[in-house]
Amino acid sequence: MTLKKTLQWSAIVFVVWFVAYRPDAAAKVMRGIGDIIAQLGTGFGDFFSQLIS
Repeated sequence: MTLKKTLQWSAIVFVVWFVAYRPDAAAKVMRGIGDIIAQLGTGFGDFFSQLIS
């Protein structure tokens, strides 16, 4: 097994463990990631709106 595969499986196992044993913390992390993605989308949308105006 290569190092890349080992790291991928380790990450998967960690995510499963994190969600199973710390669901509240996992939900907060996912909510934070979603907020960041939404802010990026809003920023890009505002930028391109200003270019068109």
